[in-house]
Amino acid sequence: MNTFGKKLTLTSFGESHGVAIGGVIDGLPAGLKIDVDFIQSELDRRRPGQSSFTTARDEADKIEIFSGVFDGMSTGAPIGFAIFNNNQKSNDYENLREIFRPGHADLTYFKKYGIRDHRGGGRASARETAVRVAGGAFAQLLLNELKIEVLSGVLGIGKVISEKVDFVFAQNSQIYALGNEEAMKEAVSKARSEHDSVGAVVLSVARGVPAGLGEPLYDRLDSALAAVLMGINGVKAVEIGAGVNVSSMLGSANNDEMDELGFLSNNAGGILGGISSGAEIVLKSHFKPTPSIFKEQKTLNLSGEAVDFELRGRHDPCIGIRGSVVATAMIRLVLADMLLLNTTTKLANIKKIYG
Repeated sequence: MNTFGKKLTLTSFGESHGVAIGGVIDGLPAGLKIDVDFIQSELDRRRPGQSSFTTARDEADKIEIFSGVFDGMSTGAPIGFAIFNNNQKSNDYENLREIFRPGHADLTYFKKYGIRDHRGGGRASARETAVRVAGGAFAQLLLNELKIEVLSGVLGIGKVISEKVDFVFAQNSQIYALGNEEAMKEAVSKARSEHDSVGAVVLSVARGVPAGLGEPLYDRLDSALAAVLMGINGVKAVEIGAGVNVSSMLGSANNDEMDELGFLSNNAGGILGGISSGAEIVLKSHFKPTPSIFKEQKTLNLSGEAVDFELRGRHDPCIGIRGSVVATAMIRLVLADMLLLNTTTKLANIKKIYG
């Protein structure tokens, strides 16, 4: 589906080489100050063409808001917006018209729909994630009212892992590294110089999240977060809290004991029974290497024949770098949606509004 959310929804439209990408946000409460400069700053963090560590595609990614905002405030009506494409260079993809690229969604989209846009993957392109970043920025404006913040940074690229976790450093890093930036840059540069790509792991935390968010059984907070992170282009695994390490732990080590001040550890990653505990929510997203590489590869054409091909165009050598911005956005959207869902959970909440 192309729509996220239950109470706060984001519907996305557009393709990588179409006229524009955009979205419609519905369910954002009226009376919220819409800080367009903040929304644009988030888009700028994801914007391509800013360094040798991302794709050279040069898009301004300027947002245009068409509805749902009046005098700088949300009206409660659907907010429609668009980001126009200006630097497509579709001719770079002409040699792919009859070819399925390995590692991409070309084959599966064709099998599903019987038609595909060969120009940069069309709807399956990570270009669409700019819409999610904009949607997440709108959601953050709501989260700001409750002093909730979401932070992400690159914890590792390839075999280079940062032992330091410094989100302030990541905000100012060219590749959003949490530490060990130069070694990570070298890993990206080496892969690019060899006409290859490299994977990454992104660490995200949400702070200030109140206890009680999450809807059992099938809209648990952990499953909702895992779903949206897995929905980001290139993400192949998601960890929450201690993640895969819990399978080798004893219960006595895994349990987060408590005292009067709160939890003594956070192996659960801030979520128990699918509901937020009030502790910091901790998530890791593992990105595969960019499938767009400039090496000769074996694949199939539309006729099912084996062929050799070599890719042209402009592509990220490490999708996890800009993917970290998308991870932040999707976590914001989930938390904002869960906050709105939670307003009718208890009679006391309803009485606060209408009593």
